Amino acid sequence: MKSYTITVNGNVYDVTVEENGAGAASAAPVRAAAPAAAPVPAAAPAPAAGGAGSVKIEAGAAGKVFSIDAKVGDAVKRGDTILVLEVMKMETPVVAPEDGTVASIDVSAGQAVEAGALLATMNN
Repeated sequence: MKSYTITVNGNVYDVTVEENGAGAASAAPVRAAAPAAAPVPAAAPAPAAGGAGSVKIEAGAAGKVFSIDAKVGDAVKRGDTILVLEVMKMETPVVAPEDGTVASIDVSAGQAVEAGALLATMNN
């Protein structure tokens, strides 16, 4: 048997896997302990004008906000970088879908976000 500690969505699990005679892991006899206490992430500060614009910019994948390159009131063109997400250890720019003005930034640097989360809004 081999024991592993895995983390899924911030929950820590102790897992024991029984190996068969050939050394490959057997799928049937897997036991998972109750989730261990995981540290609770600090709440991100709530933006003052969250969701203020008519054009919503959402996360395409789960990740962490690496940097915020635009601020509320900035005029942006289609394709301009609004912010950068770190997704699977890669920096992924989140760009303006059309010309407009940034109405709100709804995340902060270092914040973890899920796929589909509202990142910012714009007005066209």
